[in-house]
Amino acid sequence: MSNDGDRLGPKSAEDELPVRGRGRGLTLRAVLPNAITVAALCAGLTGIRFAIAGEWASAVMAIVIAGVLDGMDGRIARLLKAQSRFGAELDSLADSLSFGMAPAIMLYLWSLQEIPRLGWFAALAYAIACALRLARFNAQIDVDEQPHKSAGFLTGVPAPAGAGLAFTPVFLWLATGEEAFREPLLVGPWMALIAMLMISNMATFSWNSLRPRRSIRLEVIFVAGLTFAALLVEPWWTLAVICIGYLALMPLALVRYGRVKRQREASQRDA
Repeated sequence: MSNDGDRLGPKSAEDELPVRGRGRGLTLRAVLPNAITVAALCAGLTGIRFAIAGEWASAVMAIVIAGVLDGMDGRIARLLKAQSRFGAELDSLADSLSFGMAPAIMLYLWSLQEIPRLGWFAALAYAIACALRLARFNAQIDVDEQPHKSAGFLTGVPAPAGAGLAFTPVFLWLATGEEAFREPLLVGPWMALIAMLMISNMATFSWNSLRPRRSIRLEVIFVAGLTFAALLVEPWWTLAVICIGYLALMPLALVRYGRVKRQREASQRDA
């Protein structure tokens, strides 16, 4: 870490153990990762603009771009050793707008406005859950005892993944043209479910907990290449399959975390 007090990233990643320190301002090398964070914020807000115009494919793609940028800023900050408290706070604000408020407004305009009262409550539930999740993350940055994080897992569904899951009906609608996926009585409960998953205390996979074994890393590269090609050829089907696969992995995350928890308890008893 740098000597000028920078410690937490423009996203201090949820699976990254914090290093304490008192910040004394934003360094020059922190400009790039924070600029990426602002770009993600702009992408999320631009998605709302496309949604108002009824350009749904562009609106969803803007949120996807925001998610890609959100995954880059923290890693670039750690590479440049440019983590800062300012960046961490900016990242959370950007995430709340891009993955909380923007998807809520977009899904309301896309489907839920057909049942304006109940639909708006569903949109509010999702946006509030995203804000609460990010507030919980910020509040726990300096907490030593975080069982999920120390084991390499996350607590609940992270905001970018939550936005992707919330948009799954839109992905399927864009892929098939089937109006059933736009049914507000389907979209509303789906958003409420994703909201509950975001603020839940269940263990979910992080990048650290998904590190492949050395023996299968070539296979992982092969699958990653095919996935990228699929995103170019059939983006909406591919995004829908990724989201469904993420949901399918949640029970496995609970099983793996339960195994780690039991091993820790056994080690403590032996000690």
